[in-house]
Amino acid sequence: MKLGLIAGAGDLPEIVARHRRSVDDQLHIVAIKGFEEPWIEEYSHEICGIAEVGRVLKSFKTNGCDTISMIGNIKRPDFSTLKPDMKGLSLLPKIINAARKGDDPLLRVIVDIFEQEGFEVLGVQDLLEDLVLPAGWVAGDTVTDETLSDIKRAFEISGLIGEADIGQGSVVCDGLVLAVEAQEGTDAMLRRVSQLPEAIRGSEDGRRGVLVKRPKPIQEQRVDLPVLGPSTVRKASEAGLSAVCGVAGGALWVEQDEMKRLANAAGIALISLTVEGELP
Repeated sequence: MKLGLIAGAGDLPEIVARHRRSVDDQLHIVAIKGFEEPWIEEYSHEICGIAEVGRVLKSFKTNGCDTISMIGNIKRPDFSTLKPDMKGLSLLPKIINAARKGDDPLLRVIVDIFEQEGFEVLGVQDLLEDLVLPAGWVAGDTVTDETLSDIKRAFEISGLIGEADIGQGSVVCDGLVLAVEAQEGTDAMLRRVSQLPEAIRGSEDGRRGVLVKRPKPIQEQRVDLPVLGPSTVRKASEAGLSAVCGVAGGALWVEQDEMKRLANAAGIALISLTVEGELP
């Protein structure tokens, strides 16, 4: 297998690239213009515009790739400003139509484009299995009844916004929904929570409230699984939360040792819930 990595922003693309190098070095990267990171210079790579579909496909085929993975954050573009190549131009109406329906339809169309060109599409969890955890306690060993109640409520809310293809996470404190995730992402959502009055949220001296992230029920899970990492724990700490939760098999836990260190220092529980949203 030679992996073609479509790399967006964030830590995950580099983590996957370094892992591939340690295994067999069979890797070629296409970085999306405007989201490229300096580390790609260490690898076989090309930088392509987001609408240069033909160029992307040619880059992977020329470099002998048979498998594709799409990893990292890429903000939804302003379609009116795109500069597609001929292949991109032929596919643009289909892509725009899917984008109007939501993120998941858009991602499914993109996956389908690569599969029709003969590539196998893999998720991060297929390349780095240890990033996906079974149900269990990741850090901390107990939660209060109030926290347990908030986890159940946040699991429910995250499912509702997922069904509507809005986002993957929510924050609940004492039964009150403080925030839901949309296009801004988890870190920005948690920053909003940290700016709310302490009367309705927790604090470093009195932690209350939880974050729960779960896959959208309709989601194409080879792309865009929920990600939890050190930054999530830091922002949750600043927001005064008492717990951060993912779902077994449905979240990518990045830099787990650092996550545990930060959570234990702050007094935050990290929990991989069962797929039903229960504590293990």
